Amino acid sequence: MAILRHKKSKLVEAEEKRNDLGFGTQITDPDTRLLNRDGSFNVKRIGGNFWGRYNIFNELIICSWKRFFTLIVAFYLILNFIFACLYQAVGIEHLQGVDLSTKGSGFMDAFFFSSQTLTTVGYGRIAPIGFGASTIAAIESLLGLLIFALATSLLYGRFSRPVARVLYSDKAVIAPYLDITGFMFRIVNEQDRQLIDIQVELAVSMLKKQSDSKTVRRYYGLKLERSKVNFFPANWTIVHPITDESPLFGLTQDDLLASDAEFLVLLKATEETYNQTVNSRTSFHAREVVMGAKFLPMFSDVPGAGVVTLDLRKLSDIQEVPLSSEYHPHHETKN
Repeated sequence: MAILRHKKSKLVEAEEKRNDLGFGTQITDPDTRLLNRDGSFNVKRIGGNFWGRYNIFNELIICSWKRFFTLIVAFYLILNFIFACLYQAVGIEHLQGVDLSTKGSGFMDAFFFSSQTLTTVGYGRIAPIGFGASTIAAIESLLGLLIFALATSLLYGRFSRPVARVLYSDKAVIAPYLDITGFMFRIVNEQDRQLIDIQVELAVSMLKKQSDSKTVRRYYGLKLERSKVNFFPANWTIVHPITDESPLFGLTQDDLLASDAEFLVLLKATEETYNQTVNSRTSFHAREVVMGAKFLPMFSDVPGAGVVTLDLRKLSDIQEVPLSSEYHPHHETKN
């Protein structure tokens, strides 16, 4: 019997290792989550080569619009300032038409002449005179053509890149489900642009002590009531039934916190406009799981409207409900 238990333990351990999601088993700090709520990985790389790990074009494609325009405007102003300094270095007097009544006015005219040259506008009031100023203006004109070609490709890339605008509930809940209990969270498509063939995968990461008292991180795939839908016009409450085979069976809120449980969500879908695969990620830490609650309906009935009304403001609305005593076979039920 001891040999059989040992073999079973080895098989379970091997299965746990196969469920590793790529984070490894050595991340055991309870204050560190693996995946941020916005879907970004909570990993910081140090010691590597900057150009080897940082892709400027990709960063400008995926960053927020606010950050994108801030960087573009800052780059534009800094570049014009640099060229204004170059014109100042070769002599402002080599720019015909510059106001030289004050030192500041001359520099500002050089700055605006730089912006006109960079954008190939060329109003004609100011013109370079001499080899030095003309050379700088020629280089700036060429640079302007290259920069605006790059900016155009960036804008095209940002507009043409399909993105899954999926909203997740602020909290996950553990609520009654059929005759048992289920782990649930809710999602909704924020855009009118539809997603089709949506697939969801759910896993939980927990700290676990091995036989040698060493703490490691283990990963368990969680079976879902429904892992795929063809259409996604409304909200979808994703449910993991907590049966006696579930790694969550019998666990209390304190158990989830003690094991630093983190529920990792991966969503894949096809965006119908571009017919391309998009994905979305998020996670729910044990601190973001409400034990004994259920989601409230998001539909707002409007008599005679002839349309289904979905209130996105109700995505995270929950209501407390008692759990079945069968959920905690070894613990006192907490309502």
